[in-house]
Amino acid sequence: MQIVHSPLHVRHSDGVELHRGELVPCYEKPERAEYIREALVDAGHAFVEPRNFAVETLHRVHDPAFVAFLSTAHARWREEGRDGSMLPSGFPARSLRRDRVPEGINGAMGYYAFDAGTPIVEGTWDAAFASAQCAMTAAALVAEGMPAAYALCRPPGHHAARGAYGGYCFLNNSALAAQELRDRGFGRVAVLDVDYHHGNGTQDIFQERGDVLTVSIHGTPETEYPYFLGFADERGSGEGEGCNLNLPLPRGTGWEAWSAALDTALEAVAAFRAEALVVPLGVDTYEGDPISAFGLREEHFPMIGARLAAAGLPTVLVQEGGYAVREIGTNVAGVLGAFERGAG
Repeated sequence: MQIVHSPLHVRHSDGVELHRGELVPCYEKPERAEYIREALVDAGHAFVEPRNFAVETLHRVHDPAFVAFLSTAHARWREEGRDGSMLPSGFPARSLRRDRVPEGINGAMGYYAFDAGTPIVEGTWDAAFASAQCAMTAAALVAEGMPAAYALCRPPGHHAARGAYGGYCFLNNSALAAQELRDRGFGRVAVLDVDYHHGNGTQDIFQERGDVLTVSIHGTPETEYPYFLGFADERGSGEGEGCNLNLPLPRGTGWEAWSAALDTALEAVAAFRAEALVVPLGVDTYEGDPISAFGLREEHFPMIGARLAAAGLPTVLVQEGGYAVREIGTNVAGVLGAFERGAG
């Protein structure tokens, strides 16, 4: 399996986040990608850098004004004499207007962000755009005949909505991969998100579309981030009615219940008659993850890879979460190795 990765991910670093009431160093840090890269090098995988995609390709899934905001945000911040992490201090919540984007950078930041845990630093745009290009390149490789490809994306992407960022995510890498597959001739694409946290951004982007199925197995939003989306009664709308499936699970869920949810998810993919599969691959379901609460162990990740391969579809795997940094490489390598063996 070919691995697409950009060294530009390191430009998004040294940020701080507001995590459960405390300002702390960001859990989403460069070491995550480096541990994965090292584990995959040791496993003998080949790496390629992403292709150059025009910024306008992002507009296929993101609001152009939102993309323009992200690409200029830190420069505008510096124009006001500031530096370091950008975090919002206000949001257009209930009773406030949501139909106007404030001209000032502080108001604009609050308009486009949905949490105070996703810092923008000087190199964020470079890293986020490179991450998106990794995902689109992996999709292009699959469209050109590879049975599968993996995008080692950082920062992650599945929380980024059409016009909003949060959850460490700026551009929705998995949605961009799915759209690339659609644009290259796959009529029906399924997105099966196995990250601990609900893929709210992906759901938002494809909510009203019938050509992309979105399925997410995740911690229940009753107690888990992002809290306000990911419930089982969200089924899509308009032409997308019935094309969204959420499988929320309680804190402490172990392999037996989680694997049963995976069976349900794969059955939905088969019933949709998907022609290609995108897997937002979060390994924060691991029992030692510091900001998640499932109980999957190291031996379960190869089992996930084998089950995904058994779907028999051209597949793009896109890196999402996983914050137990030293274990993340082993767990990702476990998924990819078993996928290759199963697909072979």
